[in-house]
Amino acid sequence: MCFLISMERLAIAFIGNLPLIFNFISMRFPLPLTLQIAGHILGNQIRGRKKFATVLQLEPLHTCNLTCTGCGRIREYSTSLKDVMPLGDCLAASDECGAPMVSICGGEPLLYPHIEQLVAGLHQRKRIVYVCTNGMFMRKKMRDYLAVQFQQNPSRTAWILEELVAEELLTPSDAEKIRSGTLTPKHPAIAPHPRFYWNVHLDGLETTHDIIVERKGVFAECIAAIRMAKILGFQVATNTTIYRETDPAEIEHLFEMLSHLGVDGHTLSPGYEYDAAKRDMADRLGIDPAKFFLTRKATVEKLKNAVAWGKRYPIFGTPAFLEFLAGQRELPCSAWAIPTRNVAGWKGPCYFMTDGHHATYRDLLEKTDWSGVGVSDGKANDPRCENCMTHCGFEPSAALGLAPQPGDLWKIIRFNFGPKPNPSKAKPRVTLSKPPHDEPARIEQPASL
Repeated sequence: MCFLISMERLAIAFIGNLPLIFNFISMRFPLPLTLQIAGHILGNQIRGRKKFATVLQLEPLHTCNLTCTGCGRIREYSTSLKDVMPLGDCLAASDECGAPMVSICGGEPLLYPHIEQLVAGLHQRKRIVYVCTNGMFMRKKMRDYLAVQFQQNPSRTAWILEELVAEELLTPSDAEKIRSGTLTPKHPAIAPHPRFYWNVHLDGLETTHDIIVERKGVFAECIAAIRMAKILGFQVATNTTIYRETDPAEIEHLFEMLSHLGVDGHTLSPGYEYDAAKRDMADRLGIDPAKFFLTRKATVEKLKNAVAWGKRYPIFGTPAFLEFLAGQRELPCSAWAIPTRNVAGWKGPCYFMTDGHHATYRDLLEKTDWSGVGVSDGKANDPRCENCMTHCGFEPSAALGLAPQPGDLWKIIRFNFGPKPNPSKAKPRVTLSKPPHDEPARIEQPASL
């Protein structure tokens, strides 16, 4: 979604691709947001800054209602699971690093007690906001939004309530509570906004996803939440992690299904064997991490069709990152461009590896030996980085043009300014369970994983 190399090249590309730019209504990523990110990168490059933030990964808490296989957050932050960042600190982190995009993650961010005020505060700062959620509380938050809307415009909201009840996305009881005014949120509700996305975690179709999140019914609830969000006018993205036993054909089927639901875009990343996740998997589940996570060689084999996926599906990002996943080029790591701020401070050196927490983003930049971590020319500078090809380490490298190849600029212009890929004419045949009314049941990991 970013395409900056230099002001001169950008201007030439802009003028030479006006026909594509006029298609911005159906672009992969909205034109105003694309230009906002591009302007941020250009401004920093003009000022001669070599390291700066493009996306802030904000973890206001680490509490979560799920214990997903492959996630080591609960183990790593076991002593701070009940801690939350003050709202002021969250907003100050956005001000401090200046990234135009904020990905609110965790933990489960919809458990954060100030999530509505946080989203509103980031909107005031004109940030592009992603709420990275497991989907279990999305419909509750959207019921709050409907309650506010009914108070402001009861006639218009009434027929939306009828549609949602007919689609079994809202219970008749909840619809009546909204009409009667008994369902009134304590805080300003999260509402559709041009700079806001729900970003729903989906690692496969129903059986696969529910195994990975270790609870039955989660996938069905996610799909119900996505359907409801699109009816209400929200922008929705999904994020998918690929593991050793992931079937690429299943991911294609997932993307096909999501396109028919009107999902706006996807992010894609290979599963990485960071230390906390490996310990959790071995100790809690008794699973050999080597059978679950991908090596670099296995990533390339698993994602050899990544470039083709980028042409067929509305994947967010850059063609260069997809080429990197498919083994067609090398990229350096630029973890400093997507820093993580959590309850302990600025996590260093990256989202996955924790050598310490810094008081400020500047400290993270200046006190980290960046030459000693990451991957350069395909070789790991730190043994822990050997198998990492993750989105948060390498996508910004592609966007910033840190390892350019001839034709990159034109590829990225066409990728982002061209029309969004359309869903295939053949509707995917997927039978879904109904979303549960109560908390989904925990399920055990199969021994084959």
